[in-house]
Amino acid sequence: MELNLIVISLIALGVTGLLAALVLYLFARKFRVEEDPRIDVVQELLPGANCGGCGFAGCRALAEACCKSESLDGLLCPVGGSEVMDKIGEVLGMSVEKSDPLVAVVRCNGSCDVREKRSEYDGVKSCKILNSLYVGETGCGFGCLGCGDCVSSCQFDAIHINSLTGLAEVDEEKCVACGSCVKSCPRHIIELRKKGPKSRRVWVDCVNRDKGAVARKNCKNACIGCGKCQKECPFEAITVENNVAYIDWRKCRLCRKCVAVCPTGAIHELNFPVRAQVKEEVKEEVKVEVKAEVKVENEVKSSDDIKQ
Repeated sequence: MELNLIVISLIALGVTGLLAALVLYLFARKFRVEEDPRIDVVQELLPGANCGGCGFAGCRALAEACCKSESLDGLLCPVGGSEVMDKIGEVLGMSVEKSDPLVAVVRCNGSCDVREKRSEYDGVKSCKILNSLYVGETGCGFGCLGCGDCVSSCQFDAIHINSLTGLAEVDEEKCVACGSCVKSCPRHIIELRKKGPKSRRVWVDCVNRDKGAVARKNCKNACIGCGKCQKECPFEAITVENNVAYIDWRKCRLCRKCVAVCPTGAIHELNFPVRAQVKEEVKEEVKVEVKAEVKVENEVKSSDDIKQ
């Protein structure tokens, strides 16, 4: 009797399971969503970093957006760059808008030798936590805290804390402009800027919004908002707001006139050749040396002729 009950129970469970599976199968067939087969192809072309720098949850989400969109304008994989987007454009039959390569820039020049340390933080090594507690170990409440939140957020080992300066530094060869470090910085001192021709860039290396005297007291390299750079710029690329200057890289033509007039050295230039006037001085020195060598050679020839 008990055996019959067990067999009946097993049969009932089996039949119930089969019916449930059949119902689920029918529902899955009826309400299934057809997926664009191109999504898998596009995903294969993407680097698979899933860094979120494109503004989507991951490479799969970007691939879906590319396939659903009528154009690729505004869609960019920062890791793969234009090369990857060109391949995606070929697969989808769309033209790709050329975009300038970007790189992360840390806008703080307040190294340990110019920012006096006024306190000692003895807590969890986190910029976010330190920033929520007080201004930090120095008097500047706007500069780099040096705890390395940006370092831990970078998947490409492109940013590190310099042990001598205490500031975050970007390795432009490794940086893919994913924007992870930008999001992780609680003081918003890291931004993505145009990498520039031959990696040449000009930017204001300060975000201190204190008035000039206060900013200068807390950091010798701080921008004091004097406006000299704004007056000097012939392209209207510089604005001064909240006591700090900012260079719009979309308008900047890399003339570097602003660098020369900045009284505190807050404006930085990177990867530029020797300035024109220095080059001219070198040329003049070379000319003098050549003339001296020619004169010596002529004197030697003259002396040889006299002996003969």
